[in-house]
Amino acid sequence: MNVSLVIPAYNESEIMLETIRAVSTKLAELAQEYEVLIVDDGSTDSTARLVRECGDSHVRLEGYTPNRGKGRAVRTGVMAAKGDIILCTDADLAYGVDVFDLILGRFQAGKADLVIGSRRIGGEGYKNYPPVRVLASRCFGLLARGVSGLPYDTQCGIKGYRREVARTIFAACGTDGFSFDFEVLMRADKLGLRVEQIPVSIINFRASKVNVIKDSLRMFRDVFRIRRTVRREGA
Repeated sequence: MNVSLVIPAYNESEIMLETIRAVSTKLAELAQEYEVLIVDDGSTDSTARLVRECGDSHVRLEGYTPNRGKGRAVRTGVMAAKGDIILCTDADLAYGVDVFDLILGRFQAGKADLVIGSRRIGGEGYKNYPPVRVLASRCFGLLARGVSGLPYDTQCGIKGYRREVARTIFAACGTDGFSFDFEVLMRADKLGLRVEQIPVSIINFRASKVNVIKDSLRMFRDVFRIRRTVRREGA
């Protein structure tokens, strides 16, 4: 199996080398061929330099300036990825690396077009997570499910795609911010794609770069805009 891993990064110099080592070690166990795409979302620290100088031939750097948002970074990485399966996760590896095995196993075993993590199933998705972030996540989740009618944990940061499916979806997407996941799943549903969920738990967490009030309000506005756009277009 040929796998691409896309990691959006904004000012991640403190953890970048550790992240690269962790994901490369795991992917070497799981895939015959793999690549790690670090997408520098206009960082102002040494993130890009560290990636360029990491010494791992499986790692390549994509990026742009100025900072445009996580959605733009993931879209850039997906469209540049060469693997038959494209995994996406965050630089802090909030869900660990063992989850890669679970996602790839679902693709090998079935006909899934997308395999997505969910903190809502399994019972311990938010174990030990800061209460204010649990509240914000669950409130947005309720809104997203109410607006879309879809049962997913849209904002969970670990997802996998078949490459041809990913490129079709992301070529149509226009959301640069955190709500891009919502647009991805709305478009996947309209295209009639098969989405499988796996239970995941947050095992690594740190101070969030999300402004709970400001970004939540923007995301609330985005879900209504995205719903209008997707329903109006042919997807």
